[in-house]
Amino acid sequence: MSAVVLAWRTEPLLRRCVEALLASVKVDVEVVLVDNGCTNPDLPYLSTLPGVVVAGTGENTGFSAGCNTGAAAATGEFLALVNGDAIVEPTALARLVEELDDPTVGIAAGAVRLADEPDLLNSRGNEIHVLGVSWVGGFRERDTRSGPTETAGAMGAFILTRRAHWERLGGFDPHYFAYVEDAEISIRTWRMGLRVVNVPDAVALHGYEFSKVSFKFYLIERNRLMFVTTVWGGRALLLLGGPLLALEGVMMLLALKEGWLRDKLRGYGWLWKHRAHIRARRRELQAERRVPDRDWMRVLTDRFDTPLINPPGVSVLNAAMSAYWRLVRRWL
Repeated sequence: MSAVVLAWRTEPLLRRCVEALLASVKVDVEVVLVDNGCTNPDLPYLSTLPGVVVAGTGENTGFSAGCNTGAAAATGEFLALVNGDAIVEPTALARLVEELDDPTVGIAAGAVRLADEPDLLNSRGNEIHVLGVSWVGGFRERDTRSGPTETAGAMGAFILTRRAHWERLGGFDPHYFAYVEDAEISIRTWRMGLRVVNVPDAVALHGYEFSKVSFKFYLIERNRLMFVTTVWGGRALLLLGGPLLALEGVMMLLALKEGWLRDKLRGYGWLWKHRAHIRARRRELQAERRVPDRDWMRVLTDRFDTPLINPPGVSVLNAAMSAYWRLVRRWL
C-alpha cells in the first residue's frame, strides 16, 4: 500500500510522521513524500530511507493538487492520505485495510486524536451540514465507540481508499487548493452507493490547530459554495435556496465582525472568474450520481454544532433550519 504525505514549509513533525508510517505492522508501506514547498531540513534524509519515494517540484500547489501528485507516483493497491503533522499508530493502516475488505465501504478514515492531548479526539469523522458547511466531529471529546461508525465526511488528515476508487473519483479537484476537498470526495462516495466509515481503533495523533486567518476563511467559504453548487442536485438547491441565501447573510456578518469580509467578497470574485469550470464540474458530478439526493442526504446534519465556528444567532438558525429541513426533505 502507499501513503501520500505532503511536506510543506518547516513541518516539525514530518520526520516522526514518515518514520511512524514505515514502522506500520501487517502491511508493507510505500511512503510518497510530496515536496510541496518543504523547508524542513529532514527532507534530504527522509528521501534516502528505504520505502520512501519523493515527488513534487518544491512548489506549493496546495493540498488538493499535492495529493494528486503523490497519488500519481504511488504504486500500491490501497492509497492513504496522511498529513505531515499526523503520527499513525503501528496497527492503524492495517486496521483500515481490514475495513476496506467490506465491498460496501469506499473510504475508511482513522480516529484522529490531538497530539498534545492524546486522550481527546480531533475528529471521529467530519460533520457536513445540509448547507455545505463542514467541521470536525467530536472535537475534544473522548472516544467511547466500540466499533466503526458511518460518517458524512472523512477528515483528510488520515484516510484510506482503494486505488480503484480514487481513480473513479479522479482524485481531488485541484481548484479547491485546500479545505473542503475531503468533504467532496466523501459525499461523492455516498452518492456512488458506497459508505464512508470512521474506525476508532485506527488512531493517528495530529498536531492540530484551528488557525483563524483570513486566507483560510477565504478558501473555506469559497470552496463551500463550489462544493454545494456542483454536488447538490437541482431540486435540493431549489428547496435550499432560501436557507443558502440566509446563510450567506450570516457569514457576511461573521466576516465583518471577525475582520475577513474582504476575503469573503474575494471568494465571490473567484467563483465568478471560474464559473465555466464550476458549470463543467457540475455536469460531471451530476452524471456520476447513482443514489438519489433523498437517500444520501440522510448523512448530513441540519444543526451547527461546533465550538470552532460560532455564527451570530446560531440557536435561532438551528431551530429554523431543523424545522425547515424536516418539512422539505420529503420533496427531494
